[in-house]
Amino acid sequence: MSFEFRNLKRLGNSVSVSISPDENGYLGRECPEESCEGYFKIKPGTGLTGQDLPCICPYCGHKGPHNSFWTKAQVEYLHSLALRQVSDAIHKDLKQLEFDHKPRGAFGIGLSLKVKSGAPVPIRHYVEKELETHVTCDQCTLEYAVYGVFAYCPDCGAHNSLQILQKNLDLALKQLSLADTVTERDLKEHLTGDALENCVSTFDGFAREVCRIRAAKSTDPSQCESLSFQNLPRAAIRMQKLFGIDLASCVPPAEWQAAHIGFMRRHLLAHRAGVVDQQYLGETGEPPAHLGRKLVVSAAEVRTLAGVVLQIARHFISKLPAPNKSKALP
Repeated sequence: MSFEFRNLKRLGNSVSVSISPDENGYLGRECPEESCEGYFKIKPGTGLTGQDLPCICPYCGHKGPHNSFWTKAQVEYLHSLALRQVSDAIHKDLKQLEFDHKPRGAFGIGLSLKVKSGAPVPIRHYVEKELETHVTCDQCTLEYAVYGVFAYCPDCGAHNSLQILQKNLDLALKQLSLADTVTERDLKEHLTGDALENCVSTFDGFAREVCRIRAAKSTDPSQCESLSFQNLPRAAIRMQKLFGIDLASCVPPAEWQAAHIGFMRRHLLAHRAGVVDQQYLGETGEPPAHLGRKLVVSAAEVRTLAGVVLQIARHFISKLPAPNKSKALP
C-alpha cells in the first residue's frame, strides 16, 4: 500500500508565518548585538521607503537587516506557529490512514486503526512591551519608541538629542504661558522658576548625551562619562580640552553672560531656595547688596535663556564630530 503525506507536502519546504503590529501599530524590535540586546518599537509605514532598508539599534547604533532584529518572544511565537502548522498537517495525513475492518464469519478477526488526537502544539503568544519615550524622527518621520529618552532613529540613524532638547524647551515655554494666566504670586513664581530649572537641566542632559556618544573621539573618553554642563564657563573650558570647540563663540558675549547668569540662578533655586550667596555673586559679578536676598525670576529672562540655550546647542552639534555608534546606553 502506498501513501502520500499530501497535507504536509502542501506546506512545501518552508512555512509562512507573520507578525502583526500591536494595537497602536508598533512592531517590537531587539538589537542582535549580545552587548546590547536593547528592546525598542517602530511603526511600519512611517519613515523611509524602499527595498532592503537596514534597521539601526537606537541604543548602540548597530546596523543590520530587519530580519535580524526579531525579539526573542517573537521568535518563540513564530516557531510555535510553524510547529502547529506542521503538526496539524501530519495529523490530518495520518487520519487518512484510519480504517475499521469488521470481522467476517464465525471466527473472523476484525482490524482497525484509529489516530488519536493529542493536545495541539501550544502557541506562545506574547504582548509587546510598553516603552517610556515615543519619538517621531524629525529627519525621516519614522515613529518609534524606546526606553529612556535619547536614541538613534532606527531608520535614518539620526540622533534625537537636539530634537528632545527642543521639545523640552517648548514645554518650559508652555510653563511660562501658564504662569502668565496665574494671579497667585507664589504659584506664578514657582512656575517661572521651574521653567528656568527645566531649561538648564534639559541642556545639561542634552550636552552630556552628545558628548557620551562621541567619547571615543575626544582627547579623554573617561572624562566624557562624568561631565556637567550646569556651569557654562567651566563647561566651555572642558569642551575646548576634549573636542577643541569654543562653546562660547556661537552667541554674542552679552547673551553668553545672560545664559551663564541664568544657569547660576537655577543653582540657587535648586540648592539655596533662591537665596543669593557669595558664590553666586562671585560667578555673576552682581552687586554685593544682593547678598542674602531672594531671587525674583522673570518670564522674559527665561524666554531669552531658552532661545540662547537652543543656539548654543545647535552650534555644539554642528562642531562636534560624528557620533561613534559602538556603545550601548547604560
